[in-house]
Amino acid sequence: MTSIAERYGPVILITLLLGVPLGALAVALLVRARVRSGWSRSWAWRASISEVGMLVGTAPWLWMILTPTGGAGGLQLVPLRDLLDVLRGGDTIVQLVGNLLAFAAVGFFLPMRLRLSRARWVPAVVALVAAGLSVVVETLHYVLQLGRVSSIDDVLINALGAALASLLSIRWWRSRQG
Repeated sequence: MTSIAERYGPVILITLLLGVPLGALAVALLVRARVRSGWSRSWAWRASISEVGMLVGTAPWLWMILTPTGGAGGLQLVPLRDLLDVLRGGDTIVQLVGNLLAFAAVGFFLPMRLRLSRARWVPAVVALVAAGLSVVVETLHYVLQLGRVSSIDDVLINALGAALASLLSIRWWRSRQG
């Protein structure tokens, strides 16, 4: 089994050396353009950070989970069966943490950018959005034959990670909610 650094080192390095600085530049340029077009400075910053944060925070995870492997692949539609296999295996932490973080940036920033629902429903709405995105990714695993198992458990854990991340940003989105 290869280490995380061996497997995903280039993704991590490119994200840190290019993604973050280019993301910061994109935020600055978006804010400037939005303020010039009449947006309030505070809303221009909030919207720009949220949009770029979702992109920069999710793209590396998508790159990692859409990278082909030498595995057999497969389809697992029975809830919790794949999760139990992961918990018994040696890759448990990587699998669980990776799936929790896959759409965490979407969960963190989406409620700050959009009025999704009443405050009490925001984590559920975020979970549904993340589940939809995750279904797309799992479908790509299967259709593109990437050597990965397309699992309902990944969808559930991705959605849970996004919902939990939305709670971490509650301070910034709850003030905007009804």
